[in-house]
Amino acid sequence: MDLDAKNSPDSEAINLLDANLSEWEIWMGAVHTSVDLDVEKFDNVQTGKPLGLHNDPKNVFSVQEVNGEAILKITGEIYGGLTTKKEYGNYHLSLQFKWGDKKWEPRLNTKRDSGILYHAKGPHGAFWNVWMASLEFQVQEGDCGDFIALGNVYGDGPVERKIKDGDKPFYRYTPKGIVTPLKYGSEFVASQSSKSELHEKPHGQWNTLEIYCLGSESIHLVNGFVVNRVKNARYDIDGATIPVVKGKIQLQSEAAEVYYKNIILTPINAFPSKYADF
Repeated sequence: MDLDAKNSPDSEAINLLDANLSEWEIWMGAVHTSVDLDVEKFDNVQTGKPLGLHNDPKNVFSVQEVNGEAILKITGEIYGGLTTKKEYGNYHLSLQFKWGDKKWEPRLNTKRDSGILYHAKGPHGAFWNVWMASLEFQVQEGDCGDFIALGNVYGDGPVERKIKDGDKPFYRYTPKGIVTPLKYGSEFVASQSSKSELHEKPHGQWNTLEIYCLGSESIHLVNGFVVNRVKNARYDIDGATIPVVKGKIQLQSEAAEVYYKNIILTPINAFPSKYADF
């Protein structure tokens, strides 16, 4: 079932998480040399050969029942993507996440990282041989709600140019900022807009993340606060650029243990009026 404009806001919400992950498929990337597994391994998992579809020998993605709740556990040990079987558009996605404690190579000494990829298009493995081309709601320690354009799916963000001491310039979301194309490539100023403010809770606590998607526009919220906005989502394919109004959803495994629950998708036909000025 696709969610689109013909669905009313009163349509029944979809719970995407069950014990069998029946709404999802699994794509696993390349295996790092540090992993205890009898397969071909790579120092650079961004360029290594992926394990592929429905091949999760380390049980990176699993569902546990805790106090009657279904909890998705992502170990992070191998890069991968849990991908919806269907495409969705015009929706409100709400879910909760918290960090676990384990980290793995090649990000053993960096921030814990995951991500929600949406409006995902094209083949598995289009980006780093792991993820689909998509818009990303960044889930990373201290950076939850950042927007990143992965591959040939991208969009525009209202941003301001900022510089931290000793760092390169970066772009931060601001409602009255200059609407700027954000995509990987030398002809673009950046592929990312940082969140407007930090609203992530301390390590180990549950956070509520939300994405509102309507047509080719989306809004990112962290714990009830608007922190980013994307306009004019589009996809470069076969020499053409087409608007993106729907796509698959992916949850990343990216070298950190993370938990998700209450993954609920609800149809919308308008953004909530309280977010009109964001």
